[in-house]
Amino acid sequence: MHKLLPSILLFLILIMPFSVFSHEGEEHAHDEPAAESPAQLESGNGWRVIRSLEIGTSGKLVHMVLIDHSVYTDKTIYSAAINRICPPDAEFCRIRFWSQERFIPEKVSLTTEQNKHLRADYLVNKTAGTHHLRWSCSVDPDKKHCF
Repeated sequence: MHKLLPSILLFLILIMPFSVFSHEGEEHAHDEPAAESPAQLESGNGWRVIRSLEIGTSGKLVHMVLIDHSVYTDKTIYSAAINRICPPDAEFCRIRFWSQERFIPEKVSLTTEQNKHLRADYLVNKTAGTHHLRWSCSVDPDKKHCF
């Protein structure tokens, strides 16, 4: 027994650097999308950011926002989210809104079903000279403003 204990301790000491520091200095391509931690995500009355996803490796984010289903036709809720998430001097800001969490994508690209349930899409890209807020026809039935 006395010989076994030092051998076990020596074994643990030798393998510890491999297990404790195995990720140090390594770059990993995890399957999880780049997103902010839940503690950093914005929210407000009637809305909350579910995730913020990077567009490729550009550093630009698309914020995926859930609007309470009971108030998804109230455009002031969208305005409040936009004003809170996008700084006035932002060069780029994109927010996509849904009223059902199950349709909010895990990736920047949307499936047909996710796009069908999209309630609004806000985009500011000063470099491209783009600034628009488009509505689904369920929020704004005016064919001039809806998609």
